[in-house]
Amino acid sequence: MNAALFSTIPLLMCMGYFFMGSLPLLVLQHDTPMDARFIRGFFNTYYIAVVWTAAIPTIAYALAGQPAFSAGTLAIAALALFLRKALLSHMDELRIRIESADAKAITDFRRTHIAGMTVNFVQLAVLIWGLFHFFR
Repeated sequence: MNAALFSTIPLLMCMGYFFMGSLPLLVLQHDTPMDARFIRGFFNTYYIAVVWTAAIPTIAYALAGQPAFSAGTLAIAALALFLRKALLSHMDELRIRIESADAKAITDFRRTHIAGMTVNFVQLAVLIWGLFHFFR
């Protein structure tokens, strides 16, 4: 069980780093393709890292006889895969519109950025709550 708990640390670090790292990116105006490209790249890197760092605790919790936690970390990985496809393709569409100086696209990109951060924060909070609630 200790190995399973320790395998969760990289996932927590990845999710926490992304949240703390994406907060300062909100100061960007999101009005240039370079801003959009950078933010999209940051999200892409995050989603890839989460899939890999969630895979290890998924297996470790399953082997430790904790199917609920195994399912939870699997859900985190699955959501990251889904959002990587859905959110990043949406960001790509908005980036093209930003290049043509579409003011609504800038607002929509910022909202997409905030939505991605919010999903990450909720997942992180639920994971931390679960660890404290079930492993006291």
